[in-house]
Amino acid sequence: MALRLITAGESHGPGLTCVVEGLPAGLRLQAEVLNRDMARRQLGHGRGGRMKIERDRAEVTAGVRHGRTLGGPIALQIANRDYANWEERMNPWPVEVDVPEVHLPRPGHADLVGTQKYRFTDVRDVLERASARETAARVAGGALVRAFLEALGVQVRSHVVQIGSVHAPARVRALALADFEGVDEDPVRCLDPEAGRAMVGHINEQRKANESLGGVFEVVVFGLVPGLGSHVSWEERLDGRLAMAICSIQAIKGVGLGEGFELAGKPGSQAHDEIFFDEERGFHRQTNHAGGLEGGMTTGDPLIARGAMKPLPTLTKPLRSVDISSHEPAEALRERTDSCTVPAAGVVGEAMVAFVIAEAYRAKFGGDHIADVIAAVDAYRERIGWAARSSS
Repeated sequence: MALRLITAGESHGPGLTCVVEGLPAGLRLQAEVLNRDMARRQLGHGRGGRMKIERDRAEVTAGVRHGRTLGGPIALQIANRDYANWEERMNPWPVEVDVPEVHLPRPGHADLVGTQKYRFTDVRDVLERASARETAARVAGGALVRAFLEALGVQVRSHVVQIGSVHAPARVRALALADFEGVDEDPVRCLDPEAGRAMVGHINEQRKANESLGGVFEVVVFGLVPGLGSHVSWEERLDGRLAMAICSIQAIKGVGLGEGFELAGKPGSQAHDEIFFDEERGFHRQTNHAGGLEGGMTTGDPLIARGAMKPLPTLTKPLRSVDISSHEPAEALRERTDSCTVPAAGVVGEAMVAFVIAEAYRAKFGGDHIADVIAAVDAYRERIGWAARSSS
């Protein structure tokens, strides 16, 4: 059973659309849970003025009846409240007034290459779709697949481990689900309060210097069964699917699975997770350097994936660029912007990782109704001797 997620819409257009196809029938949904994730995407110290305008809510327009999925495509709509200020510039139809073109591409954005590729003369024809505003639709779709995963005992969480040059300290033990209680209450969604305060200070300092900041978020998935994904072909390896999904998020320039790049500097004896067996736990590992992935498949240990985000390309003190019409030197486009969105990117990362994991469950277990899926997962657990593991 294929699972698909499609988004449509522009940053300052009338709204965003998300369609999720392939979820089973009978899955219970709650509007408040769906919109909770929408609000979480708008969190984080360093956000700009638009977050004061938008109050994102996803309206279900197809595929759900009385709080349960029907088995068909589910359509979601997210209105752009800011469209009221952009109606002439972003109207789908011709308008009577003259709308000036934008000719100033930003270094680090899709602006210039997009105009070259699609034969546009107006940078806005590119930047509106390339904008990270599109991720609101992804998070809406991600909330649907999270409901599916939670019905199977799977939980997805995220936190920030670095902003700019400020790093959270290395943890001395593996994270548990309970560690994420209250993470959204921290201004930068960091699990270490002292590091979080330092990150806030760093954002403030760099914002005064007209700079933007990137960083690193980490997504952790609890409650997985072993064997999602496959080693038999490159496109079925879960590592690759996760890397693609995370790198598809705007401004993400690197992905680490488990200890990621750190493993490149370790000898083999310190890089791999030794295997043990006892009657109570069955096969298990005492470490998780691999981040819950071996040979393109889940091991049943918590899955750990990191995304490295570059600084945002819209700066309050613009970089040098070239006017695409006159070819004269110019400053890049200046628009309302955030100074740091790493905390929000972690929430988007949750949605994308959840989608990849849900896709793997659908591929392996099928099922037209959620009860059929649960029965298939339980049968598989019994076959491999994998008792339900505590997610804590």
